[in-house]
Amino acid sequence: MVSGPFDSPREECGVIAIYAPEETASRLAFFGLFALQHRGQESAGIAATSGENVAVYSGMGLVSQVFREPDFQPLSGEMAIGHTRYSTTGRSELCNAQPLLAQGQNGTLALANNGNIINAVALREQLRQELDCSFVSTTDTEIIAQMLVNSPGPSWEDRAFQCMRRLEGAYSIVGLTPDALIAARDPLGIRPLCLGRRGNGWVIASESCALDNLGADFIREIDPGEVIVIDRNGLRSAVWPGADDARPRALCVFELIYFSRPDSIMDGQLVHSKRQEMGAQLAREHPVDADLVIGIPDSSTAAAVGYALESGIPFSEGLIKNRYVGRTFIEPEQKLRDLGVRQKFNSLGGVIKGRRIVVVDDSIVRGTTTPHVVGLLRRAGAAEVHMRVCAPPIRHPCFMGVDMASRQELLAANNTVPQIRQFIGADTLGYLSVKGLMKVVDGAQGGFCDACFTGNYPVPVQLEMDKLVLESNREQV
Repeated sequence: MVSGPFDSPREECGVIAIYAPEETASRLAFFGLFALQHRGQESAGIAATSGENVAVYSGMGLVSQVFREPDFQPLSGEMAIGHTRYSTTGRSELCNAQPLLAQGQNGTLALANNGNIINAVALREQLRQELDCSFVSTTDTEIIAQMLVNSPGPSWEDRAFQCMRRLEGAYSIVGLTPDALIAARDPLGIRPLCLGRRGNGWVIASESCALDNLGADFIREIDPGEVIVIDRNGLRSAVWPGADDARPRALCVFELIYFSRPDSIMDGQLVHSKRQEMGAQLAREHPVDADLVIGIPDSSTAAAVGYALESGIPFSEGLIKNRYVGRTFIEPEQKLRDLGVRQKFNSLGGVIKGRRIVVVDDSIVRGTTTPHVVGLLRRAGAAEVHMRVCAPPIRHPCFMGVDMASRQELLAANNTVPQIRQFIGADTLGYLSVKGLMKVVDGAQGGFCDACFTGNYPVPVQLEMDKLVLESNREQV
């Protein structure tokens, strides 16, 4: 799949789990997924149980495109899980749409995951040799499902701990059996997961905004290495002993920069407030004489307001976003790239003309969009264009569940800041420093993964991993 000419980190995935006594949990999962749609737009799916078996329905596209009223008829019962996907391992195909169903010595299990398992190839081969497992997908989620449904142990907590000993990488999973919900977060807490209370039931989701959408009360974020099991006897929780204080937390800092919705709570902090503080810190690090501050909508608006407040330069809308332009499956020819940007953004010429403009963006990844945005502002009559970026230069790929591009594609991995400024056509360019970013996001829990900026990965990684790594043996899958 091609995302078109737009330049940003590609989303991860969103997961949700619902226990709703005397209600149809799958319908609640459907509305919860709407709140998580920003985390993935390739496919969506829901699994539900009535207490006897687990039914799954999934399809390609947005949540609103996948589900119709008749699809909920087999998805009965008071427990359900849901998933909305952007692919990080495995192609964007129906066989990889989640939740995925697995059968094993512990019965039937549906599983959905947000993350990326970096030792997936070795684990898949072990499962084939040890348990004669066969695979119908090319995603690491099915590997986790097969491990969990076949792990020894008297309880799902024990089985999940067995998996944690072997899994390397990032994962926040929700699972469903005929009589229980299971949720687990990786021992480093790289991918987010939170818990909410809704009446006599429970909601687990990637972000707290999904809890708000369902009228659930936010209880807390699920701890790294924690396993939660919910059934008719209530909720029980246990933390894997290996997830001790000697292992530093490593929440993906891009959750606060870009991925999460601004109304979500992440690491004990309101995302909107943190983004505004990033803009203020950016103004302190890279001041400039200008007439107006604008943000690239919508993810950079809060940071642009923060920059304006700190600098004393007025904030205004300068770019208007067409919110009906989604992902495209068609890669425009080079000569049409500017047209692609125009389809997504248009400038307010009367606001821009003759002004010295500070443009605040959340990140520059490949550098495919930024030159066109600068050009759009110059054609609108901007006297000067000063680019300010709320993320440090991205010099390293992500292997923890974000499709951040390869090192060869990353603009900052192969160019200096002056070279990037010249390439994008801005008068000046300033990135937020790693030190400044960490000062802003230093929350109640602490500990972030900043590997895309520093190359300091929280776990050892194979530096040339490919999201299609499980496709190589597809004829065996």
